[in-house]
Amino acid sequence: MSSTMRRYNALNVFWNGLTGNKNWDRAWRDPEPKPKYEVIIVGAGGHGLATAYYLAKNHGITRVAVLEKGWLGGGNSGRNTTIVRSNYMMPGNCAFYEHSLKLWENLSHELNYNVMFSQRAHVSLCFSPGQRDAMARRYNTMRLSGIDGEWWALDKLRKNIPYLNYGEDARYPIIGAFVQPRAGTARHDAVNWGYARTADALGVDIIQQCEVTDFIHENGRVVGVNTNRGEIRAEKVGLAVAGSTSTLAPKAGLGRLPIETHKLQAFVSEPLKPLVDHVIVYGVGHGHFYISQSDKGGLVFGGDLDFYNSYAQKGNLPIYSDVAGCAMNIMPMVGRVKILRQWAGIMDMSMDGSPFICKTDVPGLYLNAGWCYGGFKAIPGSGWCFAHTIAHDDPHDINAPLSLDRYRKGRHIDEGGGGPVPKHH
Repeated sequence: MSSTMRRYNALNVFWNGLTGNKNWDRAWRDPEPKPKYEVIIVGAGGHGLATAYYLAKNHGITRVAVLEKGWLGGGNSGRNTTIVRSNYMMPGNCAFYEHSLKLWENLSHELNYNVMFSQRAHVSLCFSPGQRDAMARRYNTMRLSGIDGEWWALDKLRKNIPYLNYGEDARYPIIGAFVQPRAGTARHDAVNWGYARTADALGVDIIQQCEVTDFIHENGRVVGVNTNRGEIRAEKVGLAVAGSTSTLAPKAGLGRLPIETHKLQAFVSEPLKPLVDHVIVYGVGHGHFYISQSDKGGLVFGGDLDFYNSYAQKGNLPIYSDVAGCAMNIMPMVGRVKILRQWAGIMDMSMDGSPFICKTDVPGLYLNAGWCYGGFKAIPGSGWCFAHTIAHDDPHDINAPLSLDRYRKGRHIDEGGGGPVPKHH
């Protein structure tokens, strides 16, 4: 860690509070781009920043530039519902997301930055015996893999979450829930800032307002990028641009990838007194809905994606109505709560609902894409694995199944059982 970065602790927080908060060091630099680096990461969201941090920390590669066309964390990292979990079942996803959750558990200490990770439990409601039996398969697989998970019968669920709609006349009568106690939420801005601050201290250049317009090819190899701030070269280039992958990949020489870009909307209510102590979710034939409460008191919730391709970072009335209806099904008391704001993130939906962290067939180019609903929770694990793949020119065992050629080889990782249709995942 650079000696120029002052560590945060209780004493300097107290002292700066007394002195009007006028003496804090700048969290990260705003450098001019250099002509050449060892590695360029395109995209300064959570995945890109985490990759740069682990390249420097784990592999000693500090000549790294993270290029962002807007501002740091202004894409999907700031446009999600901040849920962290590892209740995955399929080989490939199971080990990866559990590895990511373990990194989350120590992330604030590692970065010396409070990412506000709150392990408040992820509660998946069940409304029918068929749904319960289908989810039991998932949670039994998790437990056999060493991942925490348990069943809450109706009496335990009523005791822990008394405010749900348990009435006999409820549209969806609740019969219990599957729970991952170690899951929870984190603060999206804090995660980005923590990785940025620590990566910067290790020598990484984070360059904002630097849009990649094309890729530089020499002898069939990617050797850099053209940007609105000039040409920047590197031995290796990694893409971590979420929903923009489908527009940048052809410029890099990848052609058409097995992904589609969709938007996913989210909402925040006016501040309320503490109410929702867990992450509450339901789906599988009964709609798709999830809700938690932020530290500021707002209810943070969302539902399904828009089932058409879009690059818009704004919402629309049909999804608003659908999500509001889902909320009323299980929590009628929120019916008069005001919505404070809404937004949309653009997601790269893969054909089987699972991501890619891999080398590509284009020498010098590496891909981090296809995150569907899993992008935020995957930030530490994604950065850790992507950094290993770039540094060693070979995947780690954890992300080896998450390859781009798995479709060609017939090794789909179809977590949702939706078939090869991106919108079904």
